[in-house]
Amino acid sequence: MQIYLDHSATTPTRSEVIEAMGQALTQTWGNPSSLHHWGEAAATAVEIARLQVAELIQAPAESIVFTSGGTEANNLALLGVLPRQPGHLIISDVEHAAISEPARRLQDQGWQVTRLPVTPQGRVQPDDLLGALRPDTALVSVIYGQSEVGTVQPIAELAAIARQHEVLFHTDAVQVAGRLPLNVEELGVDLLSLSSHKLYGPKGVGALYVRPGLSLQPLLAGGGQERGRRSGTEAVPNIVGFGVAAALAAEELAAEQQRLQGLRDRFFEHLAGVWSLQVTGDRQHRLPHHVSFLVDADDSQGKPITGKALVRQLNLAGIAISSGSACHSGKLAPSPVLLAMGYPERLARAGIRLTLGRETTEADIDWTARVLKPLVTGQRPV
Repeated sequence: MQIYLDHSATTPTRSEVIEAMGQALTQTWGNPSSLHHWGEAAATAVEIARLQVAELIQAPAESIVFTSGGTEANNLALLGVLPRQPGHLIISDVEHAAISEPARRLQDQGWQVTRLPVTPQGRVQPDDLLGALRPDTALVSVIYGQSEVGTVQPIAELAAIARQHEVLFHTDAVQVAGRLPLNVEELGVDLLSLSSHKLYGPKGVGALYVRPGLSLQPLLAGGGQERGRRSGTEAVPNIVGFGVAAALAAEELAAEQQRLQGLRDRFFEHLAGVWSLQVTGDRQHRLPHHVSFLVDADDSQGKPITGKALVRQLNLAGIAISSGSACHSGKLAPSPVLLAMGYPERLARAGIRLTLGRETTEADIDWTARVLKPLVTGQRPV
């Protein structure tokens, strides 16, 4: 039995998406910037996809900027709106590296960066944001759904605080899109990042929502594609695939959200009595597909059980899980997210993440729980 439970790392490309991309490769292969028929056909395909992505987040089509993925979208959000003169930036303590690393580089260039603390459940407190704002704060960026522990942040409330103080607000919604409803007007955000391969589209394409009227400085100098906001010939097949994936996600979202929540809660119930497992993240404010634990136990040799060891053991059983964000899964250092949530280093190396998807069944959940239990019930640590 092969069971894939790592959908926060990436999702399998849907057959409808693959078919649409094949048509784009064979029928609309022209350069969208060309004025002849072949170029016009490609440009039309891109604009249809732009509409489809925009509808997923209830945004106007012209507000969507296609990028190479979520990382570029996050970098563009920060670097595209911040002034050249160093000022003040606010992020949370549990951001993806695609935000925390650009913030670190900005700090090296003279920017002052405030990192908002989180509760033990990984939530940012609105009062902490209010207290961190300064007259020179240029931007606030808070991740919407945390990929490692599944916690969903109060984005609308945080964005409202920023707006009241005339500060721009960005959220990385890569893990949320296609899993929870998104409406940029109701959220009140100025910028929002998306990634295709998290919602059953192809890798290599993402998008940044930019509030209409907001000026954005491009990261790349070139031909001025994407209305001058992102130069480079558009990857038409990838963008077309992204559009189809977004349209399907919007159509199926309500039913799939409910189904995934049921499977998620079934998983938690299966493992509720295992003494060595501690749930990480917020149980109430949580991504519908997300299950995560810390393993507080020693193996037969008296050494702490690590998340990476469990990933390897489950892989041998044909089950794919993660020991945290896929972008950090090869590193031996303790999880920065778990450290920020107050866990000691020992436990910050013992996190596991199981993320469900369209093809996940009750049988998958039941079998994985059965396989996992004996692996995590080692000796109590001294």
